[in-house]
Amino acid sequence: MEEEDYEAVLCVKPAVHVYRVPPRASNRGYRAAEWQLDQPAWSGRLRITAKGKTAFIKLEDKTSGELFAQAPVEQFPGIAVESVTDSSRYFVLRIEDGNGRRAFIGVGFVDRGDAFDFNVALQDHFKWVKQQNELAKQAENPDQAPKLDLGFKEGQTIKLNIANMKKKEGAAGNSRPRPAGPGGLSLLPPPPGGKSSMPTLPSGEQLPPSLPTHTQLPGTPITDSLLSWPQPTAAPSAPATDVWGDFTKASGSDSNQAQANAGWVQF
Repeated sequence: MEEEDYEAVLCVKPAVHVYRVPPRASNRGYRAAEWQLDQPAWSGRLRITAKGKTAFIKLEDKTSGELFAQAPVEQFPGIAVESVTDSSRYFVLRIEDGNGRRAFIGVGFVDRGDAFDFNVALQDHFKWVKQQNELAKQAENPDQAPKLDLGFKEGQTIKLNIANMKKKEGAAGNSRPRPAGPGGLSLLPPPPGGKSSMPTLPSGEQLPPSLPTHTQLPGTPITDSLLSWPQPTAAPSAPATDVWGDFTKASGSDSNQAQANAGWVQF
């Protein structure tokens, strides 16, 4: 099934009135004040549909949906839909019966917002039709499509602000690396003013001696400096003694054992 076989609904308005339009005597346009606005010829709903590039304005019965009249629209604004000169709620439609017969009728909306939606629905549809026609022309003649030219025109120049680039490079080169302390830790620079952050001690006390150069700080990986840490000297071993000496003495002194067991009951 081709795309033109689909019928899309663009707008539906539940309340419209149809009026008989007298013949136009001049080219000054239609005026709704010349119609019998208090005596509409028909009342029902209005539906705008689209089939391909053609829009159809259909006047249908509110209850049964039976078609009362239809106005095919191939161009907007155009002769198929005309606005009146004295109101924004009334339009003149050119209806067709399918047999080649045509007639002009007046259509009026109860609400001004419904008339605005009626206008916008037709404008959006024919805006889409215009875009489709332009795309079709470009597809047939791709060489005629405008090309994007990014080249320099004759006599066209550009300027580069190199001074700012040098300033940025100079600012980046002035940064000094932080001195590394023992164990590879980076040390913060001294506070402004050159004052020493060494704490002051009461008179008569001294600071502990500084660590040797190969001291391993906490939290640093094990390196050769840690392996070369001076090992503490072993304490002198006590003279060897006879582990059975106490038992020998205990067995040899019966008097001491008797005194020790004086308070115990033997079994």
